[in-house]
Parts: sequence; structure tokens; C-alpha cells
Amino acid sequence: MTTAGLDTLLRRRVVLDTNGSMLYIGTLEAHDAGGYWLADADVHDRRDGHSTKEEYISEAHDLERAGSRRINRKRVLVERHAVVSISALDDVVSGGGEEEGGAEAGARA
Repeated sequence: MTTAGLDTLLRRRVVLDTNGSMLYIGTLEAHDAGGYWLADADVHDRRDGHSTKEEYISEAHDLERAGSRRINRKRVLVERHAVVSISALDDVVSGGGEEEGGAEAGARA
């Protein structure tokens, strides 16, 4: 994704997905060649629970829509090389079907 494309996600809740078990959900504050700064972030290691990444993201999306969210870090830097995709949390399709607002959107980091 280009810098200009990433700029459209600034100050929005995003999902940073990795090849491993780690998942990051937070407000994208900044990005540079080194990585992505998230505020009010939920850093989740899937090995600590029984849900898949998609189930966890869907639940986070539903919580956000209900006016709530999980936060366990005020601010976190996620290294760019660890991220395989980025999407806006409000672009997540939960409940197994299309919702208003479109389909899930991910972009290569």
C-alpha cells in the first residue's frame, strides 16, 4: 500500500494482521518505514484463546459498533516487517455476510 493509501487510515481503527498468532487492533496514529503506531490498542496473541483470528476480529468489530472496545496498550509500535495486511476495522464484515459499507478490505503492507 502506498503512503497516500495508508494516510487514508490515519486516526481510524485498524486491524494489523501478521503471519503468526499476533493480531493488533487500534487507532492508527502514524506510520513510517519502521512500522505503525497504534493508540488505544488491543494486542492479542491468538494462542491465549480459543477463537480464530477472524472470530476475534469480528467480535472486536461488533464491540466497536456497540460503543465498546478492548484496550490493553495505550500506545504500541508494530514493526512493518511483522504486518501482512492492514484494514479499517469498520470495513470488517461480521456475522458471515455482507453488511452495509462493503466487504472486508485488506492491503499488503
